[in-house]
Amino acid sequence: MTLEITTARPESALLDLPWSTPLEEWPESYLAALPRGISRHVVRFVKLGPRVLAVKEIKDDIADREYAMLRNLRRLDVPSVEPFGVVHGRTTVDGEPLDACLITRHLQFSLPYRALYSQNLRPDTAVRLMDALAVLLVRLHLEGFWWGDVSLSNTLFRRDAGAFAAYLVDAETGELHARLSDGQREHDLDIARVNIAGELMDLAAGGFLEEHADPFDVSASVIERYHTLWDALTGTERFELGDRWRVDERIRRLNELGFDVDELSMTTDIGGTEIVITPKVVDAGHHSRRLLRLTGLDVGENQARRLLNDLDAYAAATDRQGDDEEIVAHDWLAKIYEPVTRAVPRELTGRLEPAEIFHEVLEHRWYMSERAGHDTPIEDALRDYVATVLPAKPEEKAVLGVDTEEMPVISRFD
Repeated sequence: MTLEITTARPESALLDLPWSTPLEEWPESYLAALPRGISRHVVRFVKLGPRVLAVKEIKDDIADREYAMLRNLRRLDVPSVEPFGVVHGRTTVDGEPLDACLITRHLQFSLPYRALYSQNLRPDTAVRLMDALAVLLVRLHLEGFWWGDVSLSNTLFRRDAGAFAAYLVDAETGELHARLSDGQREHDLDIARVNIAGELMDLAAGGFLEEHADPFDVSASVIERYHTLWDALTGTERFELGDRWRVDERIRRLNELGFDVDELSMTTDIGGTEIVITPKVVDAGHHSRRLLRLTGLDVGENQARRLLNDLDAYAAATDRQGDDEEIVAHDWLAKIYEPVTRAVPRELTGRLEPAEIFHEVLEHRWYMSERAGHDTPIEDALRDYVATVLPAKPEEKAVLGVDTEEMPVISRFD
């Protein structure tokens, strides 16, 4: 058999990897020590020049299907890992056939849920983790994606201004449709309810779950959050003809949730006394798109919301609310944001991504000001944060020494 490598990004260094060796036996010299989630397949993180890639050993047809599905999800701008390539035609030195390998790019500053729980998450932080999964599932369903294996294990999480953003990792069971039926959505939710409860029971058995947290209650909360968000984004609203202001209010509420409305369906009844409004197309990332347009910063949705709030505060403090928004944003970027993020010592830059550090500096400044009883200059807050807070943070760009596969696993819900 001939080794075949299909990749969207030609990289000759891929040929140097030991494809004739089963993935489980790859030498440590090729591997990156990153926390791994639980998988039914062998997965390894591999160093390839400046990149870190995730390599998963699976059957040929499944590898091709998942590679194509991940590419489709990326085109739809769904939060998911980036597909890098597929390797076929692997054989051992003795000529024995080996499974194919799916290659994806490691998502920097992301962690599997077991690594996060190993840091002893506070109850409110764990709630935000579940909220992120609910938001991801809503976004997938809005795009017509049926996951088929919804679980914490198939998700990666990145910090997003005190909350979390969730990313799909495993798409091998997924299906992409023009639109999901209610039955398909409920099927995914049933899978989520069982899998999440089982995963949390594993954590509880290993002593990693907060003592009074009930795995079934937490799992149910994800479903409840999903329904609340889904209804807010897609539900039909009726109001009297004289209350047209409620159309703008509906759009504003959706924007506050981080979604843009591309199209609205508005109809009136025969008597013309009532308006029915239904969002037709809803896109996520309202704040991140606005910040990207104004500053070129590509960050998480909650991070973007926080940075835009600081931009608005800067405009007010400098009495420039009436100036061109893009010019003010450029000045804020040069005078406020970049001096903070560039002041972080090189040895600490892997702790958190720049936008998250900026958010935490703003939080630290607020607490310092509250204790002092007056406003604290951001320069003072930055110095104190870098000296007392940031060094204690784990290295999330590439967390070393936390092998989540070694954490106890009591049950599996595949």
